[in-house]
Amino acid sequence: MPDKIYTNIGDNQVGFDTLADHYLINKPLYKLIESTNTGIWERSITTNDAWWSPKFCELLGYNYGEIETNYLFFLNKIVHPNDVEMIYTAFQSHLKNQTPYKIEYRLLTKNQGYRWFEVSGKAWPDHTGQLARMIGAIVDIDAKKHIEINLRRSEFLLRENNKIAHIGGWEMDVETREIFFSKEVNEIFELDSDRIFDLPTAINFFEPGYRELIVEAIDNAIEHCKAYDLELILKTAKDNIIWVRTKGVPVVDEHGHCVTLRGIFQNINDTKIKELDLHNSLNLLSDQNKRLQNFAHIVSHNLRSHTGNLQFMVNLFEEVTAPADQKEVFNNIRSISESLANTIDHLNQIVKIQTEINNEKKELYFKDFFNNSLNAIENNIAETGATVNVDFSACPVVNYVPAYLESIFLNLLTNALKYRHPDRKPQISCKTYLELGHTYLTFADNGLGIDLKKHGDKLFGMYKTFHKNANAKGIGLFITRNQVESLGGTIKVESTVNVGTTFIIKLI
Repeated sequence: MPDKIYTNIGDNQVGFDTLADHYLINKPLYKLIESTNTGIWERSITTNDAWWSPKFCELLGYNYGEIETNYLFFLNKIVHPNDVEMIYTAFQSHLKNQTPYKIEYRLLTKNQGYRWFEVSGKAWPDHTGQLARMIGAIVDIDAKKHIEINLRRSEFLLRENNKIAHIGGWEMDVETREIFFSKEVNEIFELDSDRIFDLPTAINFFEPGYRELIVEAIDNAIEHCKAYDLELILKTAKDNIIWVRTKGVPVVDEHGHCVTLRGIFQNINDTKIKELDLHNSLNLLSDQNKRLQNFAHIVSHNLRSHTGNLQFMVNLFEEVTAPADQKEVFNNIRSISESLANTIDHLNQIVKIQTEINNEKKELYFKDFFNNSLNAIENNIAETGATVNVDFSACPVVNYVPAYLESIFLNLLTNALKYRHPDRKPQISCKTYLELGHTYLTFADNGLGIDLKKHGDKLFGMYKTFHKNANAKGIGLFITRNQVESLGGTIKVESTVNVGTTFIIKLI
């Protein structure tokens, strides 16, 4: 046990007992504190004289008395250079604002480099009331501090990874059905503040059609402890529609009951849209290849049929001698020739679709092009007594090839009149809307309708007709589909016989 030292710290005068002296001669106190992991220190605020207890020195790897008893030496030689300013700021704040002096910083040990310590202290006044000395304690927290640093680093990396991957976590208490979202999930849902949701409220974020899927998955997870992995569409708090991936994993107690559900949400909107676009492109490419093969077959079959008939009639014309017979054969030749011209004209229209793909797209107003088409068949509209209702307010403009848009309107309008129901006047409605960034056009009529079970796979085929209409050529819908799909769109049809038909066209 060290001897009394008679240091001059604070208001103590040389020769009088200091804290150090009291500490050193008080054997029970000395043994108690020295047996812990705590060192004691004292410094003069005015002279910077200092004293470090034997345990203080031991924590830094020194023998008692080996560290110079001067606070400036301590700051300049023992404290990590990057921590000096922080110590000074905490000290000044303690003196001026009486804030607690308890800080963590690095000290240079004798043999182990810098280690982390927690240092606390308090300023004490002298006999005049002026703050004259600081007395405090020091504890080695190096192991704990490195755990904290590694934990913070891991949390930072996890947070950054989540941010990059657009992933966040969630947890649901099975008993209360309350759901907690992490900060990242709040960002995915575009929520302004943290809050705990009840299950029905959380489910309502998902779009109709997907709510049943997530409810069923959660019920299975709770009742049968079955994990799930789903891709769903939800509407954020700011009304943005996005694709998300969600996983749920049940946490099971010792009785095999699910007590908690945990999982993740990931914003996969960009990836999913690209995936769907790629899938659509592959389907479109496959369809185009089929149509190309079909087109080649049509060209080969129709032209060969016409030329064969024509050759036969020419040979027959040379064989017959009677004027009446020659006239009849010649009329047949004329009929075949006209049919051949029509076929070539139809094929030419199809070829034009491919050449017009490269035409410049323009910003087009639906209303203008629809009215142009209506004017072109004004007499037919009047003759049939058709009523036409349009609503382009949800999406008035589209960036499209002008000739295509006009052709689409004209084909659908003439079809609606051509295949009108004989017992009622035609009613036509046309509207546009936006969905998931795509422009849609719907066109509905109350005409004869089409038996899709019987003709659905042939509906857009060339020369395919389904009603006994003398004017039917079976070319309009074939051209419309080619125009729509050549620009990356799709066309679907819903129809009921004797009720009507609705075309749903994704233009872009």
